[in-house]
Amino acid sequence: MDLGCSLALVSLFVAIGAAFGVRLFMRGDVHYARIEAAGSSPLLGRRAMEGAYWALQPLARLCIKLGIGPNAITLGSMGLALLAAAALALGHFGVAAVITAVASLGDTLEGLVARMSGVASDAGEVLDAAVDRYFEGVFLGGLAVFYRNDAVMLVIVLAALLGSFMVSYATAKAEACRAEVPRGWMRRQERAVYLNVGITLVPIMAALAPAAQSATWGKVPVLVTVSIVALFSNWSAISRLRALARVLRARDAISRDGDGVFEVSEERVIEEQPRLPHPSPPPTGDGGTSGIRSSVTTAAS
Repeated sequence: MDLGCSLALVSLFVAIGAAFGVRLFMRGDVHYARIEAAGSSPLLGRRAMEGAYWALQPLARLCIKLGIGPNAITLGSMGLALLAAAALALGHFGVAAVITAVASLGDTLEGLVARMSGVASDAGEVLDAAVDRYFEGVFLGGLAVFYRNDAVMLVIVLAALLGSFMVSYATAKAEACRAEVPRGWMRRQERAVYLNVGITLVPIMAALAPAAQSATWGKVPVLVTVSIVALFSNWSAISRLRALARVLRARDAISRDGDGVFEVSEERVIEEQPRLPHPSPPPTGDGGTSGIRSSVTTAAS
């Protein structure tokens, strides 16, 4: 079953890639504002992202026609992520690959449905971001359970889990501080692609290996792809946090030289205006405090 699922998934993506290539040849480039805004990286090219968006356009229109909202798609993706984690923990990598692919495409689909139907909102983005974190956590948690007796693989999986969350933390911290930092590598869509490719290839490699070495060969795709995710995600997170620290230090230096004082709090940057000097006390004498007391006494009497 696992081998059949993996081969079917590979065939599907090859067919989508071929169809997208024909579309580019016949009608030229496609442009999606979302992809242009997010940008590509050396780890995941723009064409691959455009191909996924192009393939999901008809499905997004169908969801809108059927009244399926983005939040329903997001929650459905979370349910699929739990099933994929269970399949991984039990060693059914081919089945998990199909479920993970559907759930990952659902993450992109909900954004398309939200924008095409005009219901995109900050609340929806918060739900989507939360589900993304749970998705990655349970996925890598399933791998950790399966490799619990393999110290090397377990460390690599946990390193990938740590890097995934730290990339998201660096992004959230930069946004909270209203600071511009480099986008970095190994973002959500890149991690999803690499992790899914790794588990998809496990049954194929195991089938190609000699019978006595099928378990060892089958581990290689996960070892390679999860190592890539662990390495580049942690490197990206550290690089972005260092860039954020430089921006905040520069901002503090500028504010100290100017009139205002910036304080970097846990969640935001607060600008305090300079305090006004205290007024000097009025002089004593005829126009001073004695005169004030006299008028107050007269009024009271």
